[in-house]
Amino acid sequence: MKIPYAWVREFVDLRLTAAQAADRLVNAGIEVASVTPLTPDWKGVVVGEIEAIERELGESHGHRLLLCRVSTGRERYTVVCGAPNTKVGVRAAFAPPGAVLPGGRRITTAKIHGAESQGMLCSERELGLGEEHEAGILLLDGARPGDDLIAALGLDDHVLEVEITPNRPDCLSVVGIARELAALTGARFRPPTIALKKSREAARTLARVRIEAPDLCHRFTARVISGVTVGPSPGWLRARLRAIGLRPISNVVDATNYVLWELGQPLHAYDYETVADGTIVVRRARAGERSTTLDGQERALDASMLLIADPRRAIGLAGVMGGANTEVTDRTTRVLLESAWFAPASIRRTSRALGLRTDAAYRFERGADIEMLVTASARAAALIAELAGGTIARGIVDAYLRKRQPQHIRLRMSRVKRVLGVAPPLAQARKILAGLGLPVKARGAGLEVTVPSFRRDLSMEDDLVE
Repeated sequence: MKIPYAWVREFVDLRLTAAQAADRLVNAGIEVASVTPLTPDWKGVVVGEIEAIERELGESHGHRLLLCRVSTGRERYTVVCGAPNTKVGVRAAFAPPGAVLPGGRRITTAKIHGAESQGMLCSERELGLGEEHEAGILLLDGARPGDDLIAALGLDDHVLEVEITPNRPDCLSVVGIARELAALTGARFRPPTIALKKSREAARTLARVRIEAPDLCHRFTARVISGVTVGPSPGWLRARLRAIGLRPISNVVDATNYVLWELGQPLHAYDYETVADGTIVVRRARAGERSTTLDGQERALDASMLLIADPRRAIGLAGVMGGANTEVTDRTTRVLLESAWFAPASIRRTSRALGLRTDAAYRFERGADIEMLVTASARAAALIAELAGGTIARGIVDAYLRKRQPQHIRLRMSRVKRVLGVAPPLAQARKILAGLGLPVKARGAGLEVTVPSFRRDLSMEDDLVE
């Protein structure tokens, strides 16, 4: 799993280099296979603002060429650009004369259709960030003209390739790694702050959830975001997704993938208008039932597989992949957002039977955090509203049929000494456990630890000792 170190540092105050942080993780039993610099192969590329379009220059290869005035804050340039998203006021990747693009391509002043072009407004493909070219120049909303593009995109960073053992699903996220490093270093851990701007319309009037297989789905939540405009994500988000090995799709889908990586909770966005009666039904597949998934493949299902359906048909493979019939597209204006908990064995069986390995299935197979899913849903809804506009319906539809019962473990210092040969003072033991996010209280000569929902690897006293 790829973890950008700068992303980790958004949640924990660390004074370690990426390599030093990796060493701390390895010493704690979390394998880090590599630490790789993310810095791309270009120099001198900055953020430029198109201040004016001075005139049209005709067409070239089907594109309308425009002579633009581009500002970097201190300097102004005349630049010829044929990108379809060229317009006054946008801020975009700009390579002035003297900049060097990937492959050693040095930018100079050139004559294009009789006009002098002092530099280049760049697409993702020209910067080596991806294959997007026809969509136009790389836009950077919120960045300041003149800012270095590498810093503006968060590419002055290193990526940790982390290998997580099956018993530590709590570390399958940026926040999980940040929490672990906070415990290892004593640094302050800051969970993400989430601010939801809700409309007066209640979610329960728009969406309904019915769980017909409670043994396979213990909890399913739904939120509704209305008035969204689906389009490309901003440059910083696209760059961050590419850094972790994901392909940007759209602002709505990218928001769910971003939160999956940040918090470790898989989510799914449906086009609300395609979900019959706004009703989600979680059930087993029926004999002979078939469903076409988002990858365009029609799949034969059997009764062991858990489905997400509406009252009329299947609309997704629970915990594995959504259905093509409810996909979010550029015509979507209202989104139904799923955040749920599915039984690990069920997801593993479906994923293997269909030969369909996904990031969502990988996490559900290892055990998702049943209490985190509401927070993840709120985080994703807020991000969708920020990126795609729209309003979030008030409240959440929460079908929670099998509530998790808190587990308490008593930790005796005598047992710690017997296993480790030495026992820390009670106060220090309490501090260590609290640093791991474990609620602790004194109980006689020992401690009582409440196991949080994200630590499914803790079940007995010796787990705490280790």
